[in-house]
Order: sequence, then structure tokens, then C-alpha cells
Amino acid sequence: MRTAATVPRIVSALSLLVLAVVVLLLSGPRAQASATGVCVPDAATGCVNGTISTADRAPAAGVALEVTGPGGTVSTSTDAQGRWSAAVTKAGQYTVTLDVDTLPSGEQLRDPEANPRTVTVALSSSTGALFPLGPPTASAPEPSAAPEDQATAEVGAPVGSSTSGSFTWSRVAQQSVNGVVFGLLLALASVGLSLIYGTTGLSNFAHGEQVTLGAIAAYVGCQLLHLPLVVSGVIAVLIGAASGWVQDTGLWHQLRRRRVGTTQQMIVTIGLSMALQYTYQFFLGGGQLRIVTTNPTMLTLGPVRMTVTSLVSLLLAVAVLGAVAYFLLGTRIGRATRAVSDNPALASASGITVERIIRLVWVLGAALAALGGVLMGLYLNATNWNMGGALLLLMFAAVTLGGLGQAFGALAGSIVIGLVVEMSNLIIPSDMRYAGALLILILVLLLRPQGILGRAERIG
Repeated sequence: MRTAATVPRIVSALSLLVLAVVVLLLSGPRAQASATGVCVPDAATGCVNGTISTADRAPAAGVALEVTGPGGTVSTSTDAQGRWSAAVTKAGQYTVTLDVDTLPSGEQLRDPEANPRTVTVALSSSTGALFPLGPPTASAPEPSAAPEDQATAEVGAPVGSSTSGSFTWSRVAQQSVNGVVFGLLLALASVGLSLIYGTTGLSNFAHGEQVTLGAIAAYVGCQLLHLPLVVSGVIAVLIGAASGWVQDTGLWHQLRRRRVGTTQQMIVTIGLSMALQYTYQFFLGGGQLRIVTTNPTMLTLGPVRMTVTSLVSLLLAVAVLGAVAYFLLGTRIGRATRAVSDNPALASASGITVERIIRLVWVLGAALAALGGVLMGLYLNATNWNMGGALLLLMFAAVTLGGLGQAFGALAGSIVIGLVVEMSNLIIPSDMRYAGALLILILVLLLRPQGILGRAERIG
């Protein structure tokens, strides 16, 4: 009887995740529909692209550009949204020249001396060339000064993120919003990591590769199989959930049955992490992989700019995390999960099938990690074979800060880590922004080892 009641709840939980992913691409069909004639990078193609807007933020349509370099000369022009792209077949330095005679009436380059621009293009990737319009300034601005062009300026960084310039309150607002978005996306992966630790006592160092798996599955679906992003996202989550089931069935359940200690299991996770990372690199290469190659649509909310995809991802992350909270607090199987996390022996004595709960936690944790990978790949504008490995430190810092084994603590810790990572750009270089997470991890272990929501335990 218990089995018959449990299966529908498991199916309902997975169905909720799948249906939530469908919401992801309210902007997805528009991106696919506008992809006609847009350069898509692959192993033999590199892309140069950008967005040109007038001084009052309106799209500048019909602006002619010419890209010249080792692969020859390519002519292109901006579309109705002010977007342009050019495909090249050889890597190297290219000169991008904008024909000022084709600018809209009354418009001019903010930095005339920066036309033409020289950019370095690699195959399998996209490179942005920025041409801000507006009144000329006394000193030439940095390309990143044009927020609307940041969408294609840097692959692998949050669109709209500001990493240079003087301290202003608008920058504080922008980085704060970026921090909240990044923290909530990080929480999708961290909550699964925390649930696995709570129910099994295992620190899973291969959890980052579950995040990478979700992002790569979405990339393969969109760019190699040419599926809509909605479909690719759903498939990525299902693949993630299936990988969690396969791992627990074929590996972790067998190790637990043989009473292998958690320390030895943790060493296995390290080996599994390395094996998966280099498997991804072998099949997909070491370059950046963009799940969606079209230029994102930007929104302006006061001093804050963000893409439509980031806003949808934020809402989706909140909905999914709310569903997980309801699952843990408001359902019978969720309460059983918390009971196993608190005391497996007592839970088993109470009639709870501990192994079945652990199996469900692995499936749910892997599915959440895959969803987090898809959304993180969209937020960072790219993914690669080591994305999850780079985020693993942040996940562990979030879980430790919130309290080991505490799902809600992982959520709180992730938001704190997200804010620290993004706000650190105000005072330190972008390349060092993850160092703050390591500092927080050390301080938490020294000052409050149980974390924000964890309980202090007496040892000895």
C-alpha cells in the first residue's frame, strides 16, 4: 500500500519540474523565430555580432557593417531590432567597420576614433564588436559603457553585469540584482547537494558535473539537434533525473549495501567528477558553448538592466524552489525525507523505506542540478566542460554557510554567496570574484561551523 501511494507522489514531483521548465522560454520561441540569418558558431564557424541602439535606446535598423580578416570580407547590416552578425570561417584578427552614412538621421558614433574596431575571433565562439551611439565624449569610453551591447561583449559572463568603472549607486543596484539572480540559480543546484548530504552523509564532489550535464544537454538539443529551447530544457531535466537514478542504482546503493564508508564514497565522487569532466571535454571540446546564440532582448527597470531570459529564469527558479519547499513541508513523502535526514535508523524503525527515499533524493537532486545548469548556462551566456566544476566551490560554500544537510539553509547560503560574488565586482577584478566564496567558507568553518540554520552538536 505504501508503494502505491509513493509512486504518484514521485511522478508528481518530477512532473512539476518538467512543467516548470516549460515556462522558461516565454522568450524562447521568439529567439528561435528571429534566428533566421543569424550566425551560429560551430567547429568551422566563428561569429562576430553586436547590437546597435540610438542615443534614446531605440533599435538602429539598416546600419551597414563590413568585417574583414583572414577569412575574407563579410558585409552585413542591422535588423529591425538593431542586431547584426557575420560568420567567418578562419580564426584570427578581424577589422569591423561601420558605415556612418547608414546611421539613422541625427545619430553619430559616441567614439568616432573607435571605428573601425579590431576583434579577435575564434571558431566555435562568438565575439562582440560594440559601436555605442550618442554625443561624442571628451574621452573615449570603454566598450562596456554601453549596457545594451554587453549582451554580446563577453561570453561566459552575466549579461548586464558591470565589472569596471567608478562606484555609483546604479552599479550597486545592478550588481545587487545580478547577485540575487545568480544566488537563486545557484540554489537550484545547492539544494540538491544539501539533500543528498542530509540523507546519506555523502559530500558529492561530482554534483557539479550534474550541473554541466544539464547545460550541455540543452546545448546539444538547441544547437546540434535544432530543437526549441523549451524542448531542450525539458529533455535536459529528464536526462539529469535519469542520471541520478542510474548513479544511485548502479553505484551508490551498491556501495551502501556493502557498508562502504562515506569517506571512501567521497573519494569515489572525486574520481567520478574527473572522469565526467574529461568525457565532456573529449566529446565537446574545451571552448565556450552557447545554448542560445541570438542576441538577448534587454529590459530596463529603473537603473537595472537585465535580459528577458534572466527575468524568466529568476521567476522559474523562485517557482521551483517554492515547489521544493512545499514538497518537503507539505507532503507525506517530503516529511519522510526530512525524517531520514534527521535520523535514518529511527525513520526506518518507523516504517519508512530509507533506501527508497534516498533513491528519490538522488533523482530530485540531479534534476534540480540539471535545471540549474540550463538556467546558469543562459545567465552566463555560455557553458563549457568545466562549468559545474567551477561552481562546485560556490555550492559547497553555500551549503556550509546555510548548514550542512539543511535544504532551506542551502537556499539562504546561496543567496548570500550570489550577492558576495556579484557585489565583489565593485571593488576587485572580475577574475577574482569567486575568491570571496572561499573566504566565506573559511570564516564559517572557524566561527560558526553549523552554519546559519544548522544546529550545534556536541562532540565527545
